[in-house]
Amino acid sequence: MKKILLLGSTGSIGINTLNVVRAFPDKFQITGLTANENIEELEKQIKEFSPSLAAVRDQQKANELQNKLNKTRIISGEEGLLEIIKEGNYDILVSAIVGFAGLKPIIEAIKLNKRIALANKETLVVAGKLITELSLKHKSQIIPIDSEHSAIFQCLVGEEKASINKLILTASGGPFLDRNNNELEKVTIDEALNHPNWKMGNKITIDSATMMNKGLEVIEAYWLFGLPKEKIEVIVHPQSVIHSMIEFIDGSIKAQLSTPDMKLPILYALSYPDRYNYNPVVTDLKKIQTLTFFEPDFDKFTCLKLAYSVIDSGDLAPCILNAANEVAVELFLNGKIRFLDIPNLIEEALNKHSMSGMADLESIVGCDLTIRNFLTRKFT
Repeated sequence: MKKILLLGSTGSIGINTLNVVRAFPDKFQITGLTANENIEELEKQIKEFSPSLAAVRDQQKANELQNKLNKTRIISGEEGLLEIIKEGNYDILVSAIVGFAGLKPIIEAIKLNKRIALANKETLVVAGKLITELSLKHKSQIIPIDSEHSAIFQCLVGEEKASINKLILTASGGPFLDRNNNELEKVTIDEALNHPNWKMGNKITIDSATMMNKGLEVIEAYWLFGLPKEKIEVIVHPQSVIHSMIEFIDGSIKAQLSTPDMKLPILYALSYPDRYNYNPVVTDLKKIQTLTFFEPDFDKFTCLKLAYSVIDSGDLAPCILNAANEVAVELFLNGKIRFLDIPNLIEEALNKHSMSGMADLESIVGCDLTIRNFLTRKFT
């Protein structure tokens, strides 16, 4: 029985994780849950899974929840989030918190030698060097939940690193694959949130529309698999059936295929190195009539180009990129900027701030705050 602490239990990844746990009650046990604002959903989850600890952001909501649920201890705030990491009884941390907020909890779990089932790509984007060094020092295993990185992770099993020619990350292309730049000038929020293949949270859906999501995945792959950016290729594959591939030095290509469903990479991250019999997700090859691939348009999807560029620009460059993107996406979702303003604001932040400096936690946190303040002031 593997004990699981789930951060971000009311989001898309969190809900899918609980679906996986329900399917294997003899394999997994939820011992801790955290959520941000969806307290009603969290209350239902606590009643069902009876974790010993739960954390929410707001102290008042934590008190209200505690009055209803006396068998689970409810804590609050960033301090509560870190407390549940340090005091919780768990084997696997599933990090499904969106954005920069997932960094500190993951660092604390790594120090405790926990397995990290990582859905929070921003952690490796902003602190890849730090996270990599800490995981080696504390022998903490990081297994990706992102479908693309999970695919590569699965394809690497039994293979030698020296045999790899390149990693190939597939991208759906999002909802605006066939639109030109002129058409993107008039994109609405609803259109940007209408992803053709995946059901995800708002932030990651907008990232998919700008292809920043794929750019962040390039940076994440750089740290997860230890290959130079020249050996990490992005290829557009609209059907989202092949989740990623590896090309070997002999010319062979190994791919992982399945119906687009996040429950599969979640299950693999929890069950690794084993595989469990799972029937709810079926991939019927007979129904897949076409698989197409083509080069991404770097001129249209500037965010992808920016992500590649920051890998070698300085230790703090990915942090600047990520913070600027998080703020820009929020501004777009709040109707304060246009869709095409997102990459423009990110590029402005990169151009106006130093990318050099120590990539320790204090510097990363300071860099993130500086960029957020810089962009927020522009729209207040």
